[in-house]
Amino acid sequence: MPYKRPMTGKGLFKKYDYTYDEYYDCYICPNNEILTYSTTDKKGYKQYKSNPEKCIKCPLRSQCTKSKNHQKTIARHVWEKYKEQANENRYTKLWHDNYPLRKETIERIFGDCKEQHGLRFTRVRGLLKNQQNVTMIFACHNLKKMAIWRWKYTPNIEKLSSIFTNFEYFINLWIKKVACLF
Repeated sequence: MPYKRPMTGKGLFKKYDYTYDEYYDCYICPNNEILTYSTTDKKGYKQYKSNPEKCIKCPLRSQCTKSKNHQKTIARHVWEKYKEQANENRYTKLWHDNYPLRKETIERIFGDCKEQHGLRFTRVRGLLKNQQNVTMIFACHNLKKMAIWRWKYTPNIEKLSSIFTNFEYFINLWIKKVACLF
């Protein structure tokens, strides 16, 4: 998961400047005031709001919020704990070794499919037809990768003929499966 910097205005406290108390399910601001749970929206974000009467008198209000009702609101996703764990993985040696390989494996697949297989735009209408189209493209892409791997690691001519036999088998199987959908 790539790192995304906090998107807060200049001179304002970031979300990590507030302390989350998991036991009481609340945030504590830098002035030691509590932001209590308010509601959860449709997207799964819990809203934590401060008491506006305490925020009016707060000496750190200019660094905390610029809202007209003098209330600080923090949104925390219901899966934030897992996002924090994924963020902590960025500091491990395994992440530093594996993350640079992303551009060679994952990103390259999407780039190849966009350039060589026409995934820049949709060619059909409807979600189901587009899902079938993308599934077919990625299946072909995976078969192509399997053939390249097999070619690389089996220089024997007899084994080479089995590659094309297996390839034909998978293509025929796929065509029968797709034909059943229409």
